[in-house]
Amino acid sequence: MSSNLFSSLTFWPRWFWRQLTSMRTALFLLLLLAIAAVPGSLYPQRSADPNGVRVYYDEQPEFAAFLDALQLFDVYTSVWFSAIYILLFVSLVGCVLPRTKIHWHALRAKPVKTPANLNRMPEHRVVEGIDLESAQAVLRKNKFRFELQGNSISAEKGYLKETGNLVFHYALIGVLLAVGLGGGFAFSGQRVLVEGDSFVNNLASYDSFSPGPLFYEEELEPFTLKLDSFNVVYDLTNPANIGQPIDFIADVTLGAEGGSKKSEIRVNYPLEVPGANVYLTGNGFAPVVSIFDGEGNVAYSGPVVFLPQDGNMTSLGVIKAPDALPEQIGIIAFFYPTAEKLESGAYTSIYPDPIDPLLTMNVYTGDLGLDSGVPRNVYALDTTDMNLVAGRKGPVPALELRVGETAELPGGIGSVRFEGLLRYASVDIAHNPGGVWVLVFALLALVSVTLSLMVPRRRVWFRELSDGKMELAALARGDDPGLGEMLDRLVLEVREGRK
Repeated sequence: MSSNLFSSLTFWPRWFWRQLTSMRTALFLLLLLAIAAVPGSLYPQRSADPNGVRVYYDEQPEFAAFLDALQLFDVYTSVWFSAIYILLFVSLVGCVLPRTKIHWHALRAKPVKTPANLNRMPEHRVVEGIDLESAQAVLRKNKFRFELQGNSISAEKGYLKETGNLVFHYALIGVLLAVGLGGGFAFSGQRVLVEGDSFVNNLASYDSFSPGPLFYEEELEPFTLKLDSFNVVYDLTNPANIGQPIDFIADVTLGAEGGSKKSEIRVNYPLEVPGANVYLTGNGFAPVVSIFDGEGNVAYSGPVVFLPQDGNMTSLGVIKAPDALPEQIGIIAFFYPTAEKLESGAYTSIYPDPIDPLLTMNVYTGDLGLDSGVPRNVYALDTTDMNLVAGRKGPVPALELRVGETAELPGGIGSVRFEGLLRYASVDIAHNPGGVWVLVFALLALVSVTLSLMVPRRRVWFRELSDGKMELAALARGDDPGLGEMLDRLVLEVREGRK
């Protein structure tokens, strides 16, 4: 009774382990992992695009909350993605280790005994004019492992095929380890730098920061980065491509322990800094705006980051002046680098470079909601408790300003001045120590799988018959269209060796 109970308790765990460690399950989990990664490219991820997540919440709050509940804004750190990842790792390890043991014993074992009925093999020959001694010399020359077994020779080659297959799977395990451990010690931080701004590598200087679970703030290495200028190169030669950007160049000054130096950051050409790399991820315009309140005081002054809305860099920006008196002022503004007025009266940009820059503003007064204790998106303006005082549907038209112009706000609440125009660059400061190892293991996997596909696994037998003839046979693992040709070549080489 107790033995039956023990058997029933151990049956299902053994069955589950056998299923989990089968090659079929490993392949299925690998496919499932690829499918699970798809949402990471469809939806913005907090680790790489926190502003995109905020925009999603602003535009579709209920759907965004549903996606967040499914962890689709944190795909690569989600419970379900991690579960697939861990199961794949366990499956590969449990699959490869027993196969390695079997392969090791096979490498050390002698060739199999010559079968009694060689005529059942896929390739079979009975020939004259060869002998076992000459056959051994040819087999040795062709890198076969062989053994003389009385009046026959058993030979085999192609163990490199299984070796390559095993190395491929170990390389996959290495990739998983490198990604997992590398992600644990990695960090990624984002910062928007306007021309003239400087960045100091500490947590307070980042707009957003995503550390790995094994990363600590003390590991940030000191350096400074100043954006001197940002330039965009446009295509001016191809008539069908006029105005399309062909290069983005951020001229920066890097300061570290060894001093400071001028450098560049370009798309696909990151800047190496102490303990990290700096990647260029975005750019846009930052109009310099000053707001004067009704008492003549400066309520706001400085560059404002505008978010591009189309290919011609029509950009949207929000300006908030919470210290304005007698009422707080909020502005939703559009920037047109090369403005042109449409028949409808609306403006559009016809070229991405600032040839004829124009700033239009919808002005609101009232409570900006900054004192409520609820975090507010700096790129959005909540107009629930505000009044429109200048805009398309307001008491006066929207303000229109070009560089150097000033406009009075209605009702004597102040004025706005368009001081100048700067560019900004969005940069990603990232460090992942597993990146190099991922590349190494990926290359190893590519080489090993190529080896396993190209090397054939074959067995060959020679047996002397009583009438002086020689019986030959060959067997391959899987399809091998060249098996017969290989056997004929061996016969030819044996005959030539006897001459």
